[in-house]
Amino acid sequence: MLVEFRVSNFRSIREELRLSLVANTDNEHSETHLICSGSKSTPSLLKSAVIYGANASGKSNIINALAFMKGVVAESATQIKEGQKFHFQPFKLDGISSSKPSEFEVTFIIDGIRYQYGFSLLSERITSEWLLVYKTSKPQIWFDRRYNSKIKEDEYTFSTFLVGEKKLWQKSTRSNALFLSKAVDLNSSALRPVFLWIVQQLNIIGAGEQPMIEFSTVLAQQPEGNKKLLDFLNAADFSISELSLEMRKTRELSLKIEGEKPPVHQVLDSEALMPVFLHKGAEGAAKFEIHDESTGTQRMFAFAGPILDVLQNGSVLIVDELDGSLHTKIVRFLLNVINSSISNTNGAQLIFTTHDTSIMDVKLFRRDQIWFVEKDQSHATHLYPLTDFRPRKNEALEKGYLVGRYGAIPFINDVMF
Repeated sequence: MLVEFRVSNFRSIREELRLSLVANTDNEHSETHLICSGSKSTPSLLKSAVIYGANASGKSNIINALAFMKGVVAESATQIKEGQKFHFQPFKLDGISSSKPSEFEVTFIIDGIRYQYGFSLLSERITSEWLLVYKTSKPQIWFDRRYNSKIKEDEYTFSTFLVGEKKLWQKSTRSNALFLSKAVDLNSSALRPVFLWIVQQLNIIGAGEQPMIEFSTVLAQQPEGNKKLLDFLNAADFSISELSLEMRKTRELSLKIEGEKPPVHQVLDSEALMPVFLHKGAEGAAKFEIHDESTGTQRMFAFAGPILDVLQNGSVLIVDELDGSLHTKIVRFLLNVINSSISNTNGAQLIFTTHDTSIMDVKLFRRDQIWFVEKDQSHATHLYPLTDFRPRKNEALEKGYLVGRYGAIPFINDVMF
């Protein structure tokens, strides 16, 4: 379960931002919207959180920061080569931040144990990296890595709690690789759960993206999975009587590169299983292939597999612009699924950005689940919770937001074109 994410000096984010899923002491929706973490330090976590803000305020950069962190963890030891640079994206509007590292930290819980892992980097190297483990209220610093610019070397501090070939892992870690990733690549069983949680449990879907339909198609091949998909789609009122898979010819565009010859585009013919939906009406029935369905149905089918997966595995789904191509009622349905004590029994979490103010409803959210993003005069992004404004329990949140009570809205000039 995700506890907290911190980031600084990344794109429009200059000062440290903190997105927390730690529940406050309010008892509203406590039986449905909260997860028992199993950790004494953070006993209750939120199942969902929503982020509002004007266009270009930096909402997507928070999601991008999580994706960037995940990518560095996943690829730095195996995909990034010696001397290769990171896609360093600091805040560029103050003349100072460009020379400072970007920093990322994620805190999460596995089997009741809290882990706090983070790193900072410049374009050419990792500048610091750390892992704290809370088996009790006192942290165990499993490792701490700091770049010493005077001697131009990384300095490491290890705890006896971290078992394994620490010196070998340290020696094998390049300046542009994470110690965590390299140690796991060299079979560290102690650090593997941390690596796998970041790489496998954080499921991130960027703005304008949707999951590949293959994820749901694979699930549909099994009778039990097919039934779950059908039940899920019909619970959202898509009126599908039957879901089947049929082999269809497909074409893929590939790029062939041979030495110094000009690149050659190739069209490859292949076959793949594609979903087919049976709809029944008062006067008959008909089958529709996925490309014949509405954009909303296509998007919902693509989302169904990942949502069912996070519910089963208790992982985290992070979506930028969840309301894209989905009706407000469908978004409400997804929130009810995640926040339910019946359908979500394994601690799945949903974090998303949206412009849909109609779901800013105390019946759907606790007040500590709503966050806002806005930029200051220096165009730096700030993230803050609704609870900073101490709203009343029955406050009309949508109305308050639209009149500017909580900030994070665009200011439109009265100029006619």
